[in-house]
Amino acid sequence: MIARTKKLLSYLLKLGILVLAAWFIYHRLLKNGKNLHDFYALAAHISYTKVVVIMSLVVLLMIVNWVLEAFKWQHLTRILAPISIWQAIESVFCGLNWAVFTPNRIGEYGGRVMFLPIRKRIHGVFAMAVGSFGQNVITNVLGAAAFIWFMYSFIHLNDWLKLGISVLLVGFMGLMLVFYFHIKWMVSLLNKIKLLKKFHRFFDIMGKYKPNELLDIMWFCLARFFVFTFQYYLIIHLLIPQLPIWQITLLMFVFFFIQSAIPSLDVLDIGVRGLTAGILFKFVTDQSVAVGVAVSLIYIINLIIPAILGSVFVFKLKFFDRTA
Repeated sequence: MIARTKKLLSYLLKLGILVLAAWFIYHRLLKNGKNLHDFYALAAHISYTKVVVIMSLVVLLMIVNWVLEAFKWQHLTRILAPISIWQAIESVFCGLNWAVFTPNRIGEYGGRVMFLPIRKRIHGVFAMAVGSFGQNVITNVLGAAAFIWFMYSFIHLNDWLKLGISVLLVGFMGLMLVFYFHIKWMVSLLNKIKLLKKFHRFFDIMGKYKPNELLDIMWFCLARFFVFTFQYYLIIHLLIPQLPIWQITLLMFVFFFIQSAIPSLDVLDIGVRGLTAGILFKFVTDQSVAVGVAVSLIYIINLIIPAILGSVFVFKLKFFDRTA
């Protein structure tokens, strides 16, 4: 009787997740309807073959992006419960399905660790945090460097103020790298907080990653960073071909840097992204609509489509798995 109840509850939970995800995806697509229409209008004068090739490449890069994340996740779980690359891919896409209807994509953690044995799931959250930290380090280090270029190129400030900000940013970049490769220091700081005492054994998981393992993880983060930067470049260059590759690339670095510092609910995320990108690109082009369209398309391709694909793997979740 208990087994049947658990089975029914598990089925209802999975169904509830799919319904929530479907509802949120539907509303995201509705909200992006105007952007899709604008894309068709902007691309009307471009060769149909070129549009198809570019968009197909962008979709292919989406798959590359998340497969790289799956390899990173597989690498992170080695110290917990080794999983195959296919299991890693399933968990990553399932996590994206959960992420679409949760604030700041926090559900991605829950959806992903559900593919680990039940006793390793909380540990998995902290292992995933190491990977997220690595991605943030790449975003902030490259973004801060690009912001220095942006500041000297477009912002009119006192030279000494620019120098001061540059020094602060370089110090920030160094601090991020030092803390990442000495993540045990952060674990030690967290362990000193008495209110977090019950989590100490989970924090220790983060400290188990050696510098060479952290470097491997960072290579995956760097590869992903350049993949989705290239996606943005392809669409922006398709719509605004006069912008040089180096300018688009550096502006995207600054865009990612600013985005990482702006907390936002997922329901507002696409609006915040479009506004931020529009403000940045105003310094080099008046095609703000094209920039907003590019941001929306990447959002749909990189998050909405994977969330739909991830729904296939939701039914493979084991909410009451007792495996050690």
